[in-house]
Formats: sequence, C-alpha cells, structure tokens
Amino acid sequence: MRMGDIMRGFVLGALTAVALAAGGALAMQISHGYSDQSTLHPERIIIGLDLSKSNPLVDNPAFAARVGQRISGIVSRLGMASEVHVRTFGSYDPASNGFAYDTVISVRARPERVAAEIQRLIANTPRLVASGRWSSQQKTNILAFLDNYIRAIGCSGMPTTIILASDGIEDSEYARLNHGDDLPRPDQRLYRGCVRLAIFGIGQGTGSPIATSRLRQQWDRWARSAGFARFEALNDW
Repeated sequence: MRMGDIMRGFVLGALTAVALAAGGALAMQISHGYSDQSTLHPERIIIGLDLSKSNPLVDNPAFAARVGQRISGIVSRLGMASEVHVRTFGSYDPASNGFAYDTVISVRARPERVAAEIQRLIANTPRLVASGRWSSQQKTNILAFLDNYIRAIGCSGMPTTIILASDGIEDSEYARLNHGDDLPRPDQRLYRGCVRLAIFGIGQGTGSPIATSRLRQQWDRWARSAGFARFEALNDW
C-alpha cells in the first residue's frame, strides 16, 4: 500500500471518530434538553397577574387558561440563567398581594418545567380567587406595580420583559382610564434597560372595540415614552 493511501485512510478514520463522538454528544444534549437553551442569552421576565375585579382573569377559567398557555410559551423558550418573577397586583396594599414566585432557569429548573408551573398557576387563578387564597380587588394599580417591582428587581444586567395579565384599565390615583383620563408620563430613568412590555387581555371585559383601542393607544404611548423597544397588547388570540 502506498504512503498516500495510508494517510488518506488514517484521516478518514479520524474524521469518522470525531463525527461519531460529536453525534453522541449532541444526542446526549438533546436527550437532556440542553441543545437549545445552552446557546441562548439569559433574559429576565417579570409577570404581573392583575387580580382586580374588572379583569376576567379572576373569574373566567377559559380566559385564564388561554393566558396561562400564552405566557408559558414565552417562558419555555428561555435560556439558562434566565430569571422568572411572578407577582399579583390590584390594590395598593402589600397585604393583598403577598404572592411571590422567583426562579432561575437551570439544569434543575428546566424552562419547560417552570413554564408548566406558571401555566398551572395562571390557569388556576379563578379557583384561587374563589377559594379565598387570593382576593379579587377593587382598584387596579398597574403603574404602582410597575414602579415598585422595577425598583425592586430592575431591568439592568440582562434584557428584561414585563408581561401583564391584565385588562389594562388603570384605576388608581394616577389615572382612571375607564373615565377618560390619560396615563401620566413615566420616569424614563426607572425603565432604562427594559426592552419589552406585553399586556395580554387588554380591554377584556369592556365589550367595546373602541375602548380597547383607546387602552392600547394609551399604553403604547406610555411604553414608548418609558423607553421600551417593543410593546404588545392583545385583546384576544
């Protein structure tokens, strides 16, 4: 056998071994669910559940299930070291909104598992309210919720998305949107680093496309003024 044939055989064998090793490693990654999340950049998601009486999330199981499915789909695509924070809001009263769920995506807290937990939590909101474990509330302090938790958790360090499961009807000392008020201008310094604001359920319960359109315009203007790169407000989907 000539030397060239020997070298070609050696190289082919080496490449085959490398390919088999790489294939085995990839198969192991896929079997453990590492193939996608390990290459994604960490993100932070803050989820606010609106427990005000005007929001169908508190008493409409079908709607709550749809919201839970929508949000879980976002959480399931998070990369390793991403943060997930869930809070409730309504009245400006810490005693009424003591619930907190905080986790970091990891090997032990896989994104699909966290997504499933959050989906169940949101879908069960009407049951939690009906049982008295959570209380439906008379006011809707969306702006105060954002102010408090942005100060506590912040948007720095990693891209941050804020998701509100809410009808978007601010009803507080800041504004009463159902009475024709406008949202006040936000403090841009507070929201520096926040990249996306999403409201799922905007205008739900109003029965009015005109009211829903006005709510969407109000929050779109507010989000752009605050510095969010992206705003999404869905009435239904």
